[in-house]
Amino acid sequence: MNQPVLQISSLSISFGNLKAVDDVYFQLFPSQVVGIVGESGSGKTLTSLAIIGLLPEIKTIKQEGHIQYMQRNGVSADMLDTKHVNMNRIRGNEISMIFQDPLSSLNPSIRCGNQASEPLRHHFKLKKKEAKKRIIELFAKVALPDPEKVYNSYPHQLSGGQRQRVMIAMAMSTKPRILIADEPTTALDVTVQKEIIQLLNTLKEESETAIVFISHDLALVSNIADYIVVMQHGKVVEQGPSASIFANPKAPYTKALMACRPQLTNNPLRLPTVNDFLNNDSISKPINDLAKEPSDLLVGDKILSIENLSVHYALGRRNKQKADAWFRANDQISLNLFQGETLGLVGESGCGKSTLIRAALQLIRPTSGSVVFDGCDLTSLSERELRKYRTRLQIVFQDPYSSLTPHRSVKDALLEPMNQHRVLGSQRLDYAVYILEKTGLSADDLKKYPHQFSGGQRQRIVIARALVLKPEIVFCDESVSALDVSVQAQVLNLFNDLKDEFGLTYVFISHDMNVVGYMSNRIVVMQKGKIVESGIAKEIISNPQNAYTQTLIESIPKVVL
Repeated sequence: MNQPVLQISSLSISFGNLKAVDDVYFQLFPSQVVGIVGESGSGKTLTSLAIIGLLPEIKTIKQEGHIQYMQRNGVSADMLDTKHVNMNRIRGNEISMIFQDPLSSLNPSIRCGNQASEPLRHHFKLKKKEAKKRIIELFAKVALPDPEKVYNSYPHQLSGGQRQRVMIAMAMSTKPRILIADEPTTALDVTVQKEIIQLLNTLKEESETAIVFISHDLALVSNIADYIVVMQHGKVVEQGPSASIFANPKAPYTKALMACRPQLTNNPLRLPTVNDFLNNDSISKPINDLAKEPSDLLVGDKILSIENLSVHYALGRRNKQKADAWFRANDQISLNLFQGETLGLVGESGCGKSTLIRAALQLIRPTSGSVVFDGCDLTSLSERELRKYRTRLQIVFQDPYSSLTPHRSVKDALLEPMNQHRVLGSQRLDYAVYILEKTGLSADDLKKYPHQFSGGQRQRIVIARALVLKPEIVFCDESVSALDVSVQAQVLNLFNDLKDEFGLTYVFISHDMNVVGYMSNRIVVMQKGKIVESGIAKEIISNPQNAYTQTLIESIPKVVL
């Protein structure tokens, strides 16, 4: 049997009196993929950071146990004994890492190509021209459009999915012995996600690279992992061969993670959460049909109408009248939204979903077309005239970390929009507490700051901030894609509860067809700035007519036994 390239035993990580990782153990062999799964806060990322020696060197952190790594030169090294390990030689060369958040992992002031080629130039001493050639080839492999352009772009000029692909290419460039992938596909749409999984499998076979694949999505992990480690509250609750774990999970927590994710069909009325399983609550709830019947669907009044909406950006010269070319982010989009429905918008990154809702909200001005709300064309209004409509149209953004101002308390975040729009007067604080409690938080949280909350809790605060103005339409822009499966289930249940209680209408954007199928009455599929298919959610999912829609559905990760 092969000798393990990595052997973790009795690993514990403490922050003062808090033990965040407790007696973790597993082995990793050449060409093997070990999947580490669990919710946010389970210790997955801390374990991976300890492997590569990236935990901060502060007195309050205590690390115990052993992480034995077999180096390329055949010498075993304990990665916790950093005084005797040449980390600069190992990091980015023998062990590489794909981080979860590419925006904070990439230097905003350095072009993407220069950053991606740095490991090759530093470790392999390649000249700039040769390193550039290798990186552009890798950019093409990870499905980046126009690799040459991406090479010369800054991180802010790329979408979240494109930035993540840059990170993946950089981590793979040195063909490392171990690749640590920390939620590497969270920001990617299903088709690119599938391509990345195939790419990682190819790397494993070509270079005998061992992979530690960290994710909260068990279905996705089943498509790549040979061995599964399930973590909860810093402990390993179950581990074993992938086929065994998925065919016959033993731990209630593992069963919960498998059940929390919405499916394309046969979803319960309310999605189960981890606590439902751990508390032995009944999860045999009535099945929720994926859509109302067409005759019932459009009984509400038309609340928003978009006609021939186009958003074009000039490329090349700054003078729009003499632009070298135009990028058509939205091209002649027309759709209607009806009172009380949830309209799902799906498509790959860059298809124009986010641009469409921002143009509908007049956060960006469309090139042409109209957006009619309450009998008024919003595109014809000045910023001053738009203010009275802002309270009725709200948005929940994808990233709860950047959506809240770090130095403002929850109280300030909720009261600011109410103060700006002068609503409710002396009752503002009472109503803010009421809405906050509706999202599952409490009045005690008002005095806290964003850094004191988990990602799921921050997203609840963002939702509360959108609701305090009593909107009629809420636009949800990938608002659950950054959340782990159990928190995602809680937030989706919350969206549906709030919809029923406040009579909300949703436009729900996601690249996850499972989520859109669960939430939506109707689905609109977008590709390259155009609508390629639309209709009743159940019909779109069960019988897609467009080849692109079929590809999206076929790319959804399914549990592989």
